[in-house]
Amino acid sequence: MAPFLAYDDKGPHTTTPLPLVLIHGHPFDRTMWAPQVAAFSAERRVIVPDLRGYGASPVVPGITPLSVFAEDVAALLDELRVPEFVLGGLSMGGQIAMECYRLFPERIRGLLLADTFAAAETPEGKASRGAMAERLLREGMGEYAEEVLYRMVAPYAPPEVAAHVHRMMTGTSAEGAAAALRGRAERPDYRGLLTRVGVPALVVVGEDDGFTPVSDARAMHEALPDSVLDVVPGAAHMPNLEQPTHFNRAVTNFLTRLPDET
Repeated sequence: MAPFLAYDDKGPHTTTPLPLVLIHGHPFDRTMWAPQVAAFSAERRVIVPDLRGYGASPVVPGITPLSVFAEDVAALLDELRVPEFVLGGLSMGGQIAMECYRLFPERIRGLLLADTFAAAETPEGKASRGAMAERLLREGMGEYAEEVLYRMVAPYAPPEVAAHVHRMMTGTSAEGAAAALRGRAERPDYRGLLTRVGVPALVVVGEDDGFTPVSDARAMHEALPDSVLDVVPGAAHMPNLEQPTHFNRAVTNFLTRLPDET
């Protein structure tokens, strides 16, 4: 059966080193991981899906809970015969990674959480996400993309990085984005889960991230039993694109800590 999700699957199909699975944020697609695919696929299998409603994957209007995103990822990895892997995600992708760990921790050998946060949504946040979903359905993605571009990346980000982020946002389906916003508003609180994570973790955040500030990253780092915190200077919400050399070095150092890497 053909996988439901569009994806890239690069690098050698071996069990050692462990495959690296990366989940994009909102409202992006799998191309946001291009620097990481290029950096890591020479030596390990790297799998980057488009979530449902994003990129080239099918759009399912309505509401998409984080658990559905996580189940989609598990189904894709089943199709690709990947039983165990290192899992990473940025922003909403980081919350999906936490949901994956809640649902199938036995498959995850390392956890990368970038520019994300673990707390459940506040009542104000739920209302805001609901209102934004309605706005995107009404207006499309263009004006929203203009408004938030230089919060997603820093105002001093390289023009080609800003252009890439803008293309991803304006290329996203409003229906898919709205469904994800509604689902994300109802997400559980992952703070207790983090205290029970039994694998090494890496927490990364851009120093100038206004969406998920350094304080959120530090709180996750302090909750996780075995984690490293890396604050990336010269970056906002997307350090993997804004400062790929720094980001990739942090991931490389993290991967060397994993017990199944040798």
